[in-house]
Amino acid sequence: MPRFSANLSMLFGEHDFLDRFEAAARAGFGGVEYIGPYDHAPDVVAARLKKNGLTQVQFNLPAGDWAKGERGIAVLPDRVPEFRQGVAKAITYAHALSCEQVNCLAGIAPQGVERSLLEDVFAENLAFAAEKLEQAGVRLLIEPINTGDIPGFFLNYSDQALALIDRVGSKNLFLQYDIYHMQIMEGDLARTIEANLNRIAHIQLADNPGRHEPGTGEINFPFLYSHIDRIGYTGWVGAEYKPKGGTEAGLGWFREFAGQAAA
Repeated sequence: MPRFSANLSMLFGEHDFLDRFEAAARAGFGGVEYIGPYDHAPDVVAARLKKNGLTQVQFNLPAGDWAKGERGIAVLPDRVPEFRQGVAKAITYAHALSCEQVNCLAGIAPQGVERSLLEDVFAENLAFAAEKLEQAGVRLLIEPINTGDIPGFFLNYSDQALALIDRVGSKNLFLQYDIYHMQIMEGDLARTIEANLNRIAHIQLADNPGRHEPGTGEINFPFLYSHIDRIGYTGWVGAEYKPKGGTEAGLGWFREFAGQAAA
């Protein structure tokens, strides 16, 4: 059955960040993920994981100035040295947190720059990161994101991401498949996941519209849970959604699933 991780950048926002680890464990999650751990020392975060018996499932490479609207720097020609420094920083944290994979956010395409040039920069950065991370025993992921939530984001479709993975040619580069983003951009969720199962290292979810918890929108999540289990997906499924009310109040979907799994 699917293993669910709580995205602490979106869930349990009623608590300070470091207290969300305990809240996630108390709710029954076995793993956590988030945008990045970089506001806290590696040993501080590692202590919260250990104390609460949690697995660090995933986090992003340093993605620029999030507060100012940056959503990754991997396509930006003038930020290549910063990107490479970020890879080294992510490796330090991944080792400290026993995390086996990190995601690379492409970033928002700057206006007035040829897309082909941005793709060249992105591919070169991914090749560099994939090699360094492979040497460190950490997988590299890339994630398409819908154009409504992040206008101008460079990577928007599964096929686009897979073509880039082919171009880079690294055995250490995989797809992070976000059900919410891909429902908006392309649909055909079950078939896409099955067709690319061996290239998908992580799945995330939220319902649509609204990006709220499963059961609040149009996506048939019970079917998808059964489907990914039947086709043999063994990775984690990250709960990356905006709770419609409080986090605890919206966990009925998770409690129901956990009860069925226990039965």
